[in-house]
Amino acid sequence: IVPAMVTAFGVFWMTQYLESALPYELIEAARVDGATMIRTFWHIAMPAARPAAAMLALFTFVGSWTNFFWPFIVLGSANPTLPVALQLLQASYFKDYSLIMAGVVAATIPLILLFALAGRHLVAGIMQGAVKG
Repeated sequence: IVPAMVTAFGVFWMTQYLESALPYELIEAARVDGATMIRTFWHIAMPAARPAAAMLALFTFVGSWTNFFWPFIVLGSANPTLPVALQLLQASYFKDYSLIMAGVVAATIPLILLFALAGRHLVAGIMQGAVKG
């Protein structure tokens, strides 16, 4: 998941967010106050980037968790991921829908938990953009 975060979408997402959420005047004020570049980064830029980074991590995790095609090619049926295993549950002539739906629930529970945990960062990012002034 972490190497997949450095994509063109991730760079564009963070660049666009930081251009609007982190005014240059705030960085200049930290320099005037005597903060080093590392201190400015850790105490000003990182807290401002936290909501966007949380959403990027959420998007990346969901994309990696639900990825079907690449694990299907590489792993095959010997060691499947959850989306590949759900596909393997479907036989040609008979489909046990209760088993398939139980697998869908098992595959969805981590996503729901992650959305619940990342929800506060989503709300923080929305509320930060809603501040007028």
